[in-house]
Amino acid sequence: MPQKKYPLELRERAVRMVLDALEADPGARRGIFRRIGDQLGVNPETLRSWVNQDQVDAGDRPGTTTADAQRIKDLEKENRELRRAYQILESASAFFAAELDRPSK
Repeated sequence: MPQKKYPLELRERAVRMVLDALEADPGARRGIFRRIGDQLGVNPETLRSWVNQDQVDAGDRPGTTTADAQRIKDLEKENRELRRAYQILESASAFFAAELDRPSK
């Protein structure tokens, strides 16, 4: 099933609604995601993950923040690019070393 992309405004509003509802009634955690998710047309598990990530980003829950996850992704991409460049340079240096070792005519 293709992933739905929700507008950022909807995501922020949904998270705020859940957090406000949990603040008003901390015992209602179980049904709150389904109720608010149904109101806004968002899957309850998606909403739960948004709230969890928001709490991680705010420092209220342990985990990898959104900023850290993006930084890790960027560093992994850079690492792949550097490994590829290294392989190219290694191949080129091996080629030129072989050329230098050949006797000239």
